[in-house]
Amino acid sequence: MIGSSRAHAAPGREGRDAAVWRDAPQRYGRISRGFHWLMAALFAWQFAGALLYVGIGDTALTRFVGGSHFTLGATLFVLALLRGAWGLANLPRRPPHPGRLGRAAQAGHAVLYGLMIAVPALALLRQYGSGKPFAPYGIPVMPARDSKIAWMTVPGDLLHHWLAFILLAVVLGHAAMAVLHRVLRQDDVLARMR
Repeated sequence: MIGSSRAHAAPGREGRDAAVWRDAPQRYGRISRGFHWLMAALFAWQFAGALLYVGIGDTALTRFVGGSHFTLGATLFVLALLRGAWGLANLPRRPPHPGRLGRAAQAGHAVLYGLMIAVPALALLRQYGSGKPFAPYGIPVMPARDSKIAWMTVPGDLLHHWLAFILLAVVLGHAAMAVLHRVLRQDDVLARMR
């Protein structure tokens, strides 16, 4: 009897263990939460470097913080693509966003995802067009070339900086809305992502 009850309990537990990795209507799963907080930390480092550079110029501190900017940008690009694919795969199981505010939240998330992909994509396009080599983590991704490709560098030159600061504003708005949900509506949406 004891052996048979354990045999029957194990699949249920395995199913529950597997379910914590995927999203559920009550809470985001471990993979979504891992993507969220890892990317939040990397974006914080990226924005800190950019704000330091704008605020105090080219110093040893800005070179230290900003020295990883290209590599982390490429990392964030890959993470944003993976996170987007994971989000789409889990879409039917994700916490709901009902009503007008829910539609606004969905639109805000769409803008956030779009910018998380567009900002580093423009930088990568500019990097390739520049003809300079790019080897994040020592992995040769873009070889050096003798000539530039102007149509690839121009969009990054024009838009990367400005879209990055729009992304920062959207990220701050995203965080503010989580706090406002808690304070004004007594709705702890942040708990879904912890």
